[in-house]
Amino acid sequence: MKSAGTLTPVAHAVDASARSLRYGHQGAVLWLTGLSASGKSSLAMALEHALTAQGYACYVLDGDNVRAGLNRDLGFSPQDRSENIRRVGEAAALFADAGLICISAFISPYRADRELARMAHPQGFHEIHIAADLATCEARDPKGLYRKARRGELHEFTGVSAPYEEPLHAQLRVDTADESLEASLKKLFDYVVREIPLQTAQR
Repeated sequence: MKSAGTLTPVAHAVDASARSLRYGHQGAVLWLTGLSASGKSSLAMALEHALTAQGYACYVLDGDNVRAGLNRDLGFSPQDRSENIRRVGEAAALFADAGLICISAFISPYRADRELARMAHPQGFHEIHIAADLATCEARDPKGLYRKARRGELHEFTGVSAPYEEPLHAQLRVDTADESLEASLKKLFDYVVREIPLQTAQR
């Protein structure tokens, strides 16, 4: 295995400006963070659909999907959670470097880990807090995870037996406890159109 001191990154022949011209927008990472059942995955998939219809090139990285493949070797200890987010942050940065908008939907409970993800692509990283209080998330509980956690069947479960550190300076807060999916989606969509304007792509 090579050490960091022996690695030489290879420069791409296609730069960011060429990719922006091709896709009609800058690459970016939209990092959706929040409690389980706050609505991250539903909003991420709906946003991907809406942005694609508008002409954006985007892709969703979702927590369960990534853990089923790339990160299937990781558990839910604090150390494994940090490694999960480190890997995802690097993967999301690659998508953004390729010119796509990577919509990343992860609980990502620790501020330090989210900051590490930001550092992988600092110029185009947007932290978005999908905010719903614990009571609302427990009432939804579509996977029954909160019930299992309360019974002691799941350990290190965020919001019950492990902490969630809310963002202090998120670029956008979407309060899914008090508004509909459609209203939350509109807020997200309008934010992207404003912050990552779509230009005429050269096909």
